[in-house]
Amino acid sequence: MSNFQLTRNAAGRLVFTSADGQTHEGVVPVRAFPIAAPDECISLTSRDGHELVWLEKLDNLPDDIRTLIIDELACREFTPEISRISQVSSFATPSTWQVETNRGDTELQLKAEDHIRRLSPSALLITDSHGVSFLIRDLEQLDAHSRKLLDRFL
Repeated sequence: MSNFQLTRNAAGRLVFTSADGQTHEGVVPVRAFPIAAPDECISLTSRDGHELVWLEKLDNLPDDIRTLIIDELACREFTPEISRISQVSSFATPSTWQVETNRGDTELQLKAEDHIRRLSPSALLITDSHGVSFLIRDLEQLDAHSRKLLDRFL
């Protein structure tokens, strides 16, 4: 059971009410490890960035509070997952990539090879020229063509 309440006001903002009755409007959930542990280690922060409560696991929360947090995170976070690399314009940077993601097909501009960051032995984060981060969760899950194209940049 949580020692706080979380609701949404008429403007759609999250409202945090502590056990002693203090309220904070415009609460923002922040994941400490958004890729490695998306459902663990989440901070609810006030509008000015001060931590109100630390949540070890979303599973430990009542359903209504967990749903509010998950919905708010989904609105704030945008990290499409690449499932296939169809083609690249050049093996030198900058290059244009045609990719398939869980959010649909798109094109990204890779400015430099160092915009491909290894998160783990099997996961990569690719940041395009607009600052959008694309995730490859598991290199082994990519098809052979995609891996061959990607290997030219790694």
